[in-house]
Amino acid sequence: MDQDVESPVAIHQPKLPKQARDDLPRHISRDRTKRKTQRYVRKDGKCNVHHGNVRETYRYLTDIFTTLVDLKWRFNLLIFVMVYTVTWLFFGMIWWLIAYIRGDMDHTEDPSWTPCVTNLNGFVSAFLFSIETETTIGYGYRVITDKCPEGIILLLIQSVLGSIVNAFMVGCMFVKISQPKKRAETLVFSTHAVISMRDGKLCLMFRVGDLRNSHIVEASIRAKLIKSKQTSEGEFIPLNQTDINVGYYTGDDRLFLVSPLIISHEINQQSPFWEISKAQLPKEELEIVVILEGMVEATGPCRKQINDVLMYFQFLNT
Repeated sequence: MDQDVESPVAIHQPKLPKQARDDLPRHISRDRTKRKTQRYVRKDGKCNVHHGNVRETYRYLTDIFTTLVDLKWRFNLLIFVMVYTVTWLFFGMIWWLIAYIRGDMDHTEDPSWTPCVTNLNGFVSAFLFSIETETTIGYGYRVITDKCPEGIILLLIQSVLGSIVNAFMVGCMFVKISQPKKRAETLVFSTHAVISMRDGKLCLMFRVGDLRNSHIVEASIRAKLIKSKQTSEGEFIPLNQTDINVGYYTGDDRLFLVSPLIISHEINQQSPFWEISKAQLPKEELEIVVILEGMVEATGPCRKQINDVLMYFQFLNT
């Protein structure tokens, strides 16, 4: 009598990332997740990196304009006031020296004497004339005469240098004021990122929205994974940066940000999260930095980059 023999049949399951598998240990160390870890980039978009032991400090002076823009407001305003004050004092001293050498101080009451600058009788009046000349106020009380060639030359020099100082300092203040740091405050990211199935694929997702009516033109988004790694040769790379694909090849990274959008990253074999299991994820010391950039519609053709930072690794398992 024939007996039925059951032959083993191999059932091929689809290859899933470690986050979706249930055969891995679920023990999670709560102490490690609660441990406060210092961020690489803060929530306000500022990098939490301080440069120390910089010996070639002269390089900051070669790009003095950017150095002034990067300074804090209190130092920027102090330099702004000091530059103008020193310039007025310097040229005021020269005007006083010209009047002193010519002997104008000794003939202030002589109507037949033609001074270099009328009604200039001391350093204070020379300082006031320097301010009037550089700022082109021209009250009319102190006037340079045509009998003073050295004064005419000094007037030309001060006018040219004053225009350069005005262009430099006003340009610096304009760039400082027009920085889009405050504009990024109205770009809102979701508090948590989630990992769940979407269209049959395991995805890392978060939302982004703009609170203002003036839209971000040509908005694009990209994401970076900040995590230390060790190469196969044994080299340790601290804070290694890895791209996270949020739709670069399909064009989904270019946003029309008129309503809140869900940004999705598929966790596949090319994803940096593929080898991280669900149990291992809360223990990982990693950080996700999301950068949103575009042009502010209200400022016209002036291009501004708007950066904002999202999420830390504790949020990935919510």
